[in-house]
Amino acid sequence: MRLKAIREDRDITQKTLSGYLNIRQNTYSQYENGQRQLPIDVLIKLAEYFGTSTDYILGLTDIPERYPPTKK
Repeated sequence: MRLKAIREDRDITQKTLSGYLNIRQNTYSQYENGQRQLPIDVLIKLAEYFGTSTDYILGLTDIPERYPPTKK
């Protein structure tokens, strides 16, 4: 996962993100370090916060841009 790199590139603290996610800073740190699995709802919130795709955060693509919205 790229969580730490994305956060550091934007000069955002773990404390800031943990506040946004309404979780403890230690919990967020465990997500970054791979000690705890990232829940899907948290992954989605992080993608929205960073303006990127979940695939980019997970390291499945090197393209940071979001996917275009699907038409209904």
